[in-house]
Amino acid sequence: MISIKQINKKDIDLCHELDLNTISLWTKKQWASELKKEGIKVFGLLFENLVIGICVLQVVLDEAQINYFVINQKFRKKGFGTYLMRHSILQCKNLNIEKLFLEVSKSNLEAQKFYSSFDFSTVGVRRNYYRDGSDALLKEKILTTK
Repeated sequence: MISIKQINKKDIDLCHELDLNTISLWTKKQWASELKKEGIKVFGLLFENLVIGICVLQVVLDEAQINYFVINQKFRKKGFGTYLMRHSILQCKNLNIEKLFLEVSKSNLEAQKFYSSFDFSTVGVRRNYYRDGSDALLKEKILTTK
């Protein structure tokens, strides 16, 4: 059975463990800092009570940024990422968010294809954004029409 739960400060170890086993983006200290930020909403995707995915959203007024999105390697290409992204987009719509942003590595073609399937479009490039010196594509999804 799959479900989604709101993640909070007491779940830092869960977040850090999944991160270590996937993309190794943040240290435990960075996770603690992220979960303290204003406007942060963190959703954990559970499969049989095991956290297999996380989405970190930061809401600022009528915009949101996906600061982190990952699915455990063993569960990719099985619809779990789609399930978590749909939930995250729905939460944004419920909060009257007009635009949703994220960054993705220019070299991560699989992730780019995934985000494109949700109508994210490239609106900018952040040069030398990642530790390895690679560029990030800034993606945007329009959620509301004025």
